[in-house]
Amino acid sequence: MILSQIEQYWTGRAEGYSQVNQHELATGQDRVWLDEIRRHLPEGALKILDVGTGPGFFAILLTKAGYDVTAVDYTEAMLEEAKKNAGALASSIHFQRMDAQKLDFPDGYFDVVISRNLTWNLEEPGKAYAEWMRVLKKGGRLLNFDANWYHHLFDEEKRKEYEEDRKRVENLHLDDHYTCTDIDAMEDIARQIPMSRIMRPAWDVQVLRDRLGNEVEADEKVWERVWDSTEKANYGSTPMFLVSAVKMGGTKAVCPNKEGYTS
Repeated sequence: MILSQIEQYWTGRAEGYSQVNQHELATGQDRVWLDEIRRHLPEGALKILDVGTGPGFFAILLTKAGYDVTAVDYTEAMLEEAKKNAGALASSIHFQRMDAQKLDFPDGYFDVVISRNLTWNLEEPGKAYAEWMRVLKKGGRLLNFDANWYHHLFDEEKRKEYEEDRKRVENLHLDDHYTCTDIDAMEDIARQIPMSRIMRPAWDVQVLRDRLGNEVEADEKVWERVWDSTEKANYGSTPMFLVSAVKMGGTKAVCPNKEGYTS
């Protein structure tokens, strides 16, 4: 089971990743993200689940905006960073340690489930999607922001584009968001988890619509609206997308597919 290896990696990354969130909160990126998220939310008081909150970026900006937020993460060190980053807001956010693939909430508990840069890093992403839709109320909305992270390990063309990103960052004298991490450890994990091999968001749409029976849209241009110039330089070969789903009815059961992982 790779979950403990993933947890160990992100425990080591918690402080550095927290600094990224702190930068976003200090430079106005939180307002950019809130504007984007609000485009997809209904009016009124909402109960929101932030899955894989990490250092708490979404949980903090959504709580500031007046929403009732529950934030979960499997890595305890990330939750500690999130509480520190939230400051006085920490007592208003319901922080819990929890596996995104096995949520400890009743059916139909939330109006919105939101996540960023998590699905790619899961051992059983299809199972996670089923869980996220299960805890949504009928008519509730899922907003999942993600990208084809580390797909360049399995695609030669993407590898060339990835190397071009590295050269661009160097020429612009920017911090390289890949090489400043424990890249060997992350690539080792990426080679073991299923999503690194799959071009998305077509896979996500298929799972959420065809297998789980929801209304789904994919926006592959969201990165143009929410990333700053440094992110665009670092991740040009791996643009962020948004998968947005509305729960239409009961969640269908999921089972392992021929590749051997839940979908």
